[in-house]
Amino acid sequence: MLVYSIPLRSRFRGITAREGLLLRGDAGWGEFCPFDDYSDAESVPWLRSAREAADEGWPEPVRDRVPVNCTVPVVSPARAAEIVAASGCSTAKVKVADPGMALAEDLDRVAAVREALGPAGRIRVDANGAWDVETAVSAIKALERAAGGLEYVEQPCASVPELAAVRRRVSSPIAADESIRRAEDPLRVAVAGAADIAVVKVAPLGGVRRALAVAEACGLPCVVSSAVESSVGLAAGLALAGALPALEHACGLATTSLLVGDTVDDSFVPRDGHLRVPRVAPEPRFTEADPATRQRWLDRHDRVSALVGTGK
Repeated sequence: MLVYSIPLRSRFRGITAREGLLLRGDAGWGEFCPFDDYSDAESVPWLRSAREAADEGWPEPVRDRVPVNCTVPVVSPARAAEIVAASGCSTAKVKVADPGMALAEDLDRVAAVREALGPAGRIRVDANGAWDVETAVSAIKALERAAGGLEYVEQPCASVPELAAVRRRVSSPIAADESIRRAEDPLRVAVAGAADIAVVKVAPLGGVRRALAVAEACGLPCVVSSAVESSVGLAAGLALAGALPALEHACGLATTSLLVGDTVDDSFVPRDGHLRVPRVAPEPRFTEADPATRQRWLDRHDRVSALVGTGK
């Protein structure tokens, strides 16, 4: 087992470095990297996903490359435009509703992204469940004007009933992320009429095969997104996107640009707005994290592994 700690270019989810553990099995390498706010029980699917990659491998793909969006974190409008211009992508996902950030700043960032993309580009925004219903409705309408139209709004509110209420009052499609990956019943979102699009992430759903089953059962168009893993974990997301029977939207998998470094020599970097679909995760090559960080992740792995063994 190898443990990494890689600085982030910009603060993300309140963290400044991405950490995780890589493990090897007969089929290759897998990545276990739940965020700090995930309990041991919530981290069980992440370990199952890592073990699937390491021990079983993934289903055969139906495509050899997937379209991807660039990700624009909470940065200045000028920096946002630079990120979009350098990405080569025609779709941009813009983070909004960061704690302490005024809506006016989000509007300026989105407007800069529109200018950099041009009129044909697609803009999606992600609020990470930060708004209540009234705030969401008002903010979405303002963001629609600033963007000249939104492809969709991801997780504007935290709860499924709130998502459903917002969906009835805005014209932009609503995508569910946290409501799927952190739910006991990921299909409840579709049943409740709370979303038009499902954002699926391999690790929180327990692996490529489990994510494929959720995608099929929910009956919604799917966007495969990363959890800001290193390229080892990102390979699993690409395997899912490559195996989905239908893929109508660009995927949120071009996230190695958010990291200052990687666990591999040949990172997954978009070319012409696409990423290749790998058959196995790339071989890691990096300097391991310090001993204290390594021990913390080994201990976490052991605790979560004990829960996997109980079938939880």
